[in-house]
Amino acid sequence: MSRILKHRLFWPVVVLVALLALNLFFTDGFFKIEMKEGHLYGSLIDIFRFGAPLILVSLGMTLVIATSGIDLSVGSVVAIAGALACLRISGLSDQNSVSGVLGAVGLALVLSVVLGAWNGFLVAGIGIQPIIATLILMVAGRGLAQLITDGQITTVNSSPYKLIGGGYWLTLPFGIIVVAVVLALTAFLTRRLALGLLIESVGGNAEASRLAGISARGVLMTVYAFCGLCAGIAGLMISSNVSSADGNNAGLWIELDAILAVVIGGTPLSGGRFSLSGTVLGALIIQTLTTTIYSIGVPPETTLLFKALVVTIVCLIQSPAFRTKVFHRRRRPVTASPAPEEKVRVTA
Repeated sequence: MSRILKHRLFWPVVVLVALLALNLFFTDGFFKIEMKEGHLYGSLIDIFRFGAPLILVSLGMTLVIATSGIDLSVGSVVAIAGALACLRISGLSDQNSVSGVLGAVGLALVLSVVLGAWNGFLVAGIGIQPIIATLILMVAGRGLAQLITDGQITTVNSSPYKLIGGGYWLTLPFGIIVVAVVLALTAFLTRRLALGLLIESVGGNAEASRLAGISARGVLMTVYAFCGLCAGIAGLMISSNVSSADGNNAGLWIELDAILAVVIGGTPLSGGRFSLSGTVLGALIIQTLTTTIYSIGVPPETTLLFKALVVTIVCLIQSPAFRTKVFHRRRRPVTASPAPEEKVRVTA
């Protein structure tokens, strides 16, 4: 039992179960999953479907934070990817053309990787602090997304594009399948190959890793590029779900939710280690919390305050130091009794 209580995923699981159980009192049939027209529907399915973009962004953010970095530009990359894809599709003579949609999607993802690699170049190549380097793209990228859409909401009417964020495949929402594939590939590359150890090594001590023969710059470039790719896929999901691109509001503040998900999942901001499963749990906790807020009818003007309060409580519960101070009494140190003096025989 003590091992279970000390496991890093124990408290995130407890919080997630508690939030899910709370919805039983406000939503009838919350755990009910039914099949309609060959598709699975239900509140639990909706949590996974609407939480898919956040899970993707959080996965990329996890690897960045594992290198002792941060990426504040993922929200802007989300907006740019959706804006560019919708702009290309809206210019097609046939918006239902699969090849045309694939070309637009590919172009958006390539640009996302380039933007992520640009962040990596600023951090690893020039030596700018990650929070400053990504803050530049966070501000400039939002403006770039609005330039792409000309400050307007670009709408599309494309069934193939709709599939990415709002369609179904094999009875499941297509977004859930995409997340499962990305998660499996990330876990394989970082846990079955040496990439994960290299990331943790660079995050623990970049200079020592360089002296040991590890290309710290290459690792950082790869990690930031991957983070950009995850944000680009999330942007396609968000824009395709509503069949439109809003350069101003798409992906707004998703970077903060992603950082919270990573921290709740047990990955320290100081870097050196990471947990993909914990990140997924953290993202699901945030999405379940959002669903709970709507279920219990929290007023819109206090939604953000309520969310911040709950997240604060979750972080405190996870803190071993906080739990020790609140739930356990401090043990008084036991003072050792002085050893009796030994008699020394003096021989003449």
